[in-house]
Amino acid sequence: MNEDFLHYVWKYQLFSVHNLKTTTKENLTILKIGSHNHNSGPDFLNSQLKIDDQLWVGNVEIHLKSSDWYAHHHEIDKNYDAVILHVVWEDDATIFMKDNKPLPVLVLKDFVFNSALNNYRNLFSAKQRWIPCEKEINSVDDFTLANWKERLFFERLERKSDEMNQLLETNQNDFEAVLFQLLAKNFGLKVNGDSFLNLAKSFDFSILRKVRFDEQQLSALLFGQAGFLEEVIEDEFYQQLKKEYKYLQHKYNLQPIVNMQFSFFRMRPPNFPTIRISQLVSLYHLHQNLFSKMMQIETLKGFYELFEVTVNPFWKTHYTFDKVSKSSPKKLTKSFVDLLLINTIIPLKFLYQKNRGEVNENDFLAILQKIKSEKNSIISKFDEIGIKAKNAYETQSLLELKNNYCSKKLCLQCVIGIKLLSSK
Repeated sequence: MNEDFLHYVWKYQLFSVHNLKTTTKENLTILKIGSHNHNSGPDFLNSQLKIDDQLWVGNVEIHLKSSDWYAHHHEIDKNYDAVILHVVWEDDATIFMKDNKPLPVLVLKDFVFNSALNNYRNLFSAKQRWIPCEKEINSVDDFTLANWKERLFFERLERKSDEMNQLLETNQNDFEAVLFQLLAKNFGLKVNGDSFLNLAKSFDFSILRKVRFDEQQLSALLFGQAGFLEEVIEDEFYQQLKKEYKYLQHKYNLQPIVNMQFSFFRMRPPNFPTIRISQLVSLYHLHQNLFSKMMQIETLKGFYELFEVTVNPFWKTHYTFDKVSKSSPKKLTKSFVDLLLINTIIPLKFLYQKNRGEVNENDFLAILQKIKSEKNSIISKFDEIGIKAKNAYETQSLLELKNNYCSKKLCLQCVIGIKLLSSK
């Protein structure tokens, strides 16, 4: 039993409201349950009750035990002076208000519906389940699920954009700089993401703005800062970059990141950090004002076209600086661009529009509904229990559901949980 369940029972009146009585046998009539307060202070504000023939207007406080009132020191908090009813599961102490009169108490367990209690116990006692409602979730109607998925998606988008907002503040509201840092992190994927982000943060973005017109200088900047130009390799292209980087070091007072860890271990060659850096170079050499261009694109096809970049001829026959390989174009795949859209571009575009007060939610939905569903262990598990994701919009919703509701057992804050708990 937890307090959230009691909040839920009170809020949705999952108890017999007829013949209610306080612990002192006074008749209790609920005229208005009040508004649920998620901030400090009483749990429900502006409630209206009739106790015997007296009308009361004030707040309702809910606890598992009456004694929690003193345990939480409400007796010295003036915010609780206007409480008119104490709703508890167990009445183990008499609570006196400042006028020395006992606070009226309703013991909820005497009136709660058995169906609500059984549903609650069934949901929260399922310790061995992957998610608490995995056996019942398919009984929830499609309309409820569809609406909840949309809300989950935008919750996830809000959270991602809030994290990006911190980076934006660090970069003095320079969206172009933030985009570069976030794209760099995504180009590194999970294995090298942090190293790529550190690379992007290792120099002021204004330097990239100055050198990106020259592909060789841009290559030297990124590979040099990453520490890839510190070796002795007798290759003309490598030596040119090394020489160029020394010039940039002197001009901009650059220092390569010490102990930068880029992993090649157990990675497919197309994901080698050297290849991803070369693609990042090509992208920023080809497109000036990349962020501005992205904000104007409204279709998935438009984004695919934007990322149609060709790497330097050297990298078509190399995966690393020191070994020649069979020639291949090393283009960015659509699936990779999809990851960039999901993890960086759409959340950043959402943040940009939100800052301008002009969010167009349908644009984000339209793009993600055209992207194939993501493949990971969480989505596979949802598929096993009968919840199948049709596209990336739905996979993002399900990831939010699992990570921020199911794993935290916030069933009483979840539309699915509330639906199941209120079923007869």
